[in-house]
Amino acid sequence: LSSSYTRKNKKMKNFIRFSAFLFYFLLVSQLSHQTMSQPQHMHTFCDNLSENFSQTSQYKSNRETLLSSLRDRSPLGTYYNATVGLSPDTVHGMFLCRGDITKQSCSNCVKTATLEITKNNCTYIKDAIIFYQECMSTVSFLRIVESGPWAAMYSNVSFPDSFLFPFRETLSDKVEKLIILTASKSSLSSLTPYYVRDRNKVNEFDRSYTLDTMVQCSPDLDPANCSVCLRLAVQGVSSCCNNARIAQFFLPKCFLKYDTSGLPTTQSPSGSFSVHARKGNEIYVRIFITTMATSLLALVGL
Repeated sequence: LSSSYTRKNKKMKNFIRFSAFLFYFLLVSQLSHQTMSQPQHMHTFCDNLSENFSQTSQYKSNRETLLSSLRDRSPLGTYYNATVGLSPDTVHGMFLCRGDITKQSCSNCVKTATLEITKNNCTYIKDAIIFYQECMSTVSFLRIVESGPWAAMYSNVSFPDSFLFPFRETLSDKVEKLIILTASKSSLSSLTPYYVRDRNKVNEFDRSYTLDTMVQCSPDLDPANCSVCLRLAVQGVSSCCNNARIAQFFLPKCFLKYDTSGLPTTQSPSGSFSVHARKGNEIYVRIFITTMATSLLALVGL
């Protein structure tokens, strides 16, 4: 009897272990699917100084055709632009995905962006741009290079002030070299035009650390304007995220991203992060609390 009870008890324990493993596997799979399928929205900017249009206008019909075209093209590459309609109802639009994400993530981001950009305050405004961590999309936003609107994501974890100036010099020199390299990536025949990423060890502060840097421009820019855009991004990072260990900076025509590992920090990772967005004198702030203790980030936009 004791032997039979032992066998049953062992089977029950094995069943519980298997059930727990299966539950964990399904939970992780579901969370991974949600993470992949839900791009992280930063901010949507609507140009209130641009013209409005009506529900029944030809412009609205042209915009829907344009956004549908962007969605259809999103699985094929990281960039696409299109124009639909005749003046005065012409609609221009584009999307640009970060070069370091997968095709699936790019497509998911663009599909979400092109649906969300028409909602809320942008519903009947002609000029709009929406920023996600993974991509951006614009409608009738034709400016070549400007210092805004911008959006940035940066780590709440910083390093000591004594490291700041040397690190900024190192980062500026690295980005300048990458800006020069983008000229060789400007051809539309390239899989990811105007995209360069570099990861290497830096010997500094009597130690070595890893600096992972990425720059990317919209392929409709020429090399000179791409360089201008990325240098504006460098200035923006210096202004918004001066002592951040990790940062990403997004302008309507280019990205800058860097990550460091191996440097000392001034504090443990925080359990909160903020979303800030600014355009002109308008400032938007959201505060979030999370229990995650890894690479918690703050978002900023102008």
